[in-house]
Amino acid sequence: MPRLDDSTHQYLRDAENGVRRHTRRAFDSFANFALRDNVLEVAVGLILAASFTAVANSLVTDILLPIFSLLPFLSRNLPQKFSTLQPGPHANASIAAGYNTPAQALADGAVVFAWGNFLDKIIRFLVVALALWVIAHMYSHGSGEDIVKRKVKCRYCRKEISEKAKRCVFCTSWLDGREDKGLQGDADNEGIQ
Repeated sequence: MPRLDDSTHQYLRDAENGVRRHTRRAFDSFANFALRDNVLEVAVGLILAASFTAVANSLVTDILLPIFSLLPFLSRNLPQKFSTLQPGPHANASIAAGYNTPAQALADGAVVFAWGNFLDKIIRFLVVALALWVIAHMYSHGSGEDIVKRKVKCRYCRKEISEKAKRCVFCTSWLDGREDKGLQGDADNEGIQ
């Protein structure tokens, strides 16, 4: 087997060291990015949010919606309610909508107005929002810490700001009346002259 001369051997050694240095630098950069405290906090927060979403959806789907479906104007199979705007070639004339399910109508090429599915999604959204609002208020009551922040309108620019704000973030006016005192002092000074 032929031997490499010293210059080629040195060139390969330098290339190997360069690759190791770049690899180490890339790994350190990735580790600094991926393992920083705030990235880990965000990852844990996302995992907890996904779990909480599953719990909230289960609360709504398995507990609250069956109770709401007992109301006379809502039915348990609300997503299956639909109207056929234009029937497909194999529509059944003996059925009012022409099909038993929206999936069957779509498979036949019919134009479907799926109002039940839309109404079901709106009801689910409202029930989830109500359930989360109740949970937030229970947490606020138990911990003494407000999750749902009250907002008020700034007296000067009329934008919504936090109730506890001392200064408006939009127009930068002080909300404790400093501007009013300054304007009143200017009016008094003009009256003296």
